[in-house]
Amino acid sequence: MTGSHLPIDDVLAWARGDGQAPVALSEQQVERITAAEVGLRAAGRSGAVYGLTTGVGALRSVPTDLSSGVGSPSLRLWRSHAAGFGETYDDVTALVAQAFRLHQITSGRSGVSTGLATALAEAVATRAVPDLHRYGSIGTGDLVPLAELGLTLVGERPWRRGAVAPAAVDDGDALPFMSSNALTLATSAVAADRLLRLSIASERVAALSAAALQGSLQAYDPRVHAGRPDAGQARVATRLMELLDDGRPRRVARVQDPFCLRTVPQVHAPFVDALLRTRGAVAVEVDDPSENPMVVEGGVALHHGGFVTARLSAALDSLRQATYPVLALSAARLSALTDPSLTGLPAFLAAGPADSSGVMILEYVAQDALARARTMTTPVSTGHAVVSLGLEEHASFSTQAARWSETMVGTAAVVLACELVTAVRALRADLARLPDAPVRACFDAAAAVLDDDKLDRPLGTDVERAVALVEAGLPH
Repeated sequence: MTGSHLPIDDVLAWARGDGQAPVALSEQQVERITAAEVGLRAAGRSGAVYGLTTGVGALRSVPTDLSSGVGSPSLRLWRSHAAGFGETYDDVTALVAQAFRLHQITSGRSGVSTGLATALAEAVATRAVPDLHRYGSIGTGDLVPLAELGLTLVGERPWRRGAVAPAAVDDGDALPFMSSNALTLATSAVAADRLLRLSIASERVAALSAAALQGSLQAYDPRVHAGRPDAGQARVATRLMELLDDGRPRRVARVQDPFCLRTVPQVHAPFVDALLRTRGAVAVEVDDPSENPMVVEGGVALHHGGFVTARLSAALDSLRQATYPVLALSAARLSALTDPSLTGLPAFLAAGPADSSGVMILEYVAQDALARARTMTTPVSTGHAVVSLGLEEHASFSTQAARWSETMVGTAAVVLACELVTAVRALRADLARLPDAPVRACFDAAAAVLDDDKLDRPLGTDVERAVALVEAGLPH
C-alpha cells in the first residue's frame, strides 16, 4: 500500500494466498489520513456537512443529535445500516474488499479517523476476515456490508477468521467509512480475473476442437486480419495459429469449416476487449476514491455524486453480453464433435454396442448452462430505483452487474468443460489429427486427468475435472 495505484492482480494473488506481501501504512499515508480527519471535523464546525452534522438520505437537513444518550452518531448509523442477512461474501472477496477500502482511505480524502484506518490496516495485514452480507447495495455505495465492517472493527460484530483489537469509535467515522463501493469492486475484480483465465482456456479448447475436426487454418491466417483495424481480433487469430500450426501441410476435411471454427477470432475478440475494459473500470474506482463528502485541501468538504459507479455497471453489462457468444460457439463445436458427418468418427464418439450414447448427454448439460448464461446477459444498468423519500432517484446497479458476472463464470466453465471432454475423446480416437504444436501440450494436460474409458458411463467426474482445468486457464 505504497502509492496512488494499487496493483489489483497482486491484491487478488495475496487474497488467494499466492502472495504474501506485507501491509503497513506509511508515515505519509498516516499524515494524509489524519489531515483529512482534522479537515472534515473543522468543516463540520464551520458549516453543515452531510453525514457529520446532519443525518443521511432524506434526513440531510436534520441536525445530528450528539446528546441523545443512545450512543454516538457513528454507532447509531452503522447499527441502523447493518441490515444484512442470508448469504455472505466469501473469504477472498472480503479480503480484497478490505484491501481496496484501505487503499482508498490512504488517499486522505475520506475523513475516516486514523484509529479506524489503523485497525483496518491491521485486519488486512493479518488477513482477518469479517462476516459481511451480500444484500443491501445498488451501486451507490456498499452501505450494509461496510456498516457491518465498521461494527466489526470497533468490536460490536465477531470476525469470521482472525481478529484485531477493537478501534475507538469517532463521531465522524460512520458515513466516511461506508461511502465506498469496495465490496462491489472486489466482486467485479474477482469475477473478471476468473473470466480472464476462462478466456485463455476458451481459445485452447477451441484449438483442440479445431484439431479434432480437422479444421482449416485459413480462418486464422494473418492475411485475413491484416487489413482490418481490429488489433484484438488479429491477436486472437495469431494465438490460434500459434497453438495449431506445426509448419507442416495439414489434412483438412472441408473446403469451408462451420462457423464455430471460422468465426472464433471475430467472436472472442470482443470478449477479451470487454474484459480489459472491465478491469480498467475497476482500477479507476479503486484508485480514485469517491467518498461523499470528499475532504479536499483547506478542510473543505465537497458534496458530489462520485459514488455512482455507472462506468463499472456498463462495463460489466457489456462483459456478460460479450461472454455469451463465446459460449454459444463452444456449444456449437461440441455438437460438431458428436456429428459423424463432420468428424468421420462414431456418432457421439461412442464405443461398444451400436446403441451406445457416448457423450450425447454433454450437449444437454452444455445447453442447460448456456440457457442459464443467456438469462444473465440482460443489462442491469437500465434499472431504476427511487429511495429515501424520493431524494435518491437513481442507481447504477453495478453490484447486481458484478453478481451476475460472478455467477456467469460458473456457467461458462461448464460449457467449456463439456467441449473439452468431448474434444479430448475425439482426439484420443485418432491421435494423428493432433499437430506437433503447442496445442498438443493442452491435450496432454487434459488427457492426464480425464478418464479414457469410452464405454457408456457417468461423465460427471470428467466434467468436474474439466471445469477445474478451464477455470485454471487449461495450463500446460
